[in-house]
Amino acid sequence: MLVKNLLESKPKQVVSAIPGTSIDEAMDLLIKNNIGCLPVLDTSGELIGIISDKDIFKRIHESKGDYHSLKVSDVMTTNLIVGLPDDDIGYIAGIMKKNWIRHVPIVEEGTVIGLVSLRDILKTTSKTTDIENRYLKMYMDGLHSRDRSADY
Repeated sequence: MLVKNLLESKPKQVVSAIPGTSIDEAMDLLIKNNIGCLPVLDTSGELIGIISDKDIFKRIHESKGDYHSLKVSDVMTTNLIVGLPDDDIGYIAGIMKKNWIRHVPIVEEGTVIGLVSLRDILKTTSKTTDIENRYLKMYMDGLHSRDRSADY
């Protein structure tokens, strides 16, 4: 399956932040939208970073609770790994595994068009496995092995 096919089943709007967004606002966005990360965009809409719930949690711990003055730009990751709409889901899963990340922004012509999460990968893999298992069971039961029309 290609990333662009996966993105068809997801909301079109990508919830994002700007560098000046406060950490409190970023947490509100994450919680309100039940998501695990925010792409960070500059004023022209270009992807310049990503901030995850894990990044925020770590910084709050390091600051011993004195984090309210922090901005997204203080916490975001700028060494980005991105995917393309024509990438295979297996390739994206491999990138996630190799780099120990849970989210990959998908970029087309310089614009973030979606995010693929580890949850998305697991759902897609699970559906594919279920379909393959059903087909194999039917095959083993002889339902696909010969022309059944002769039985009628």
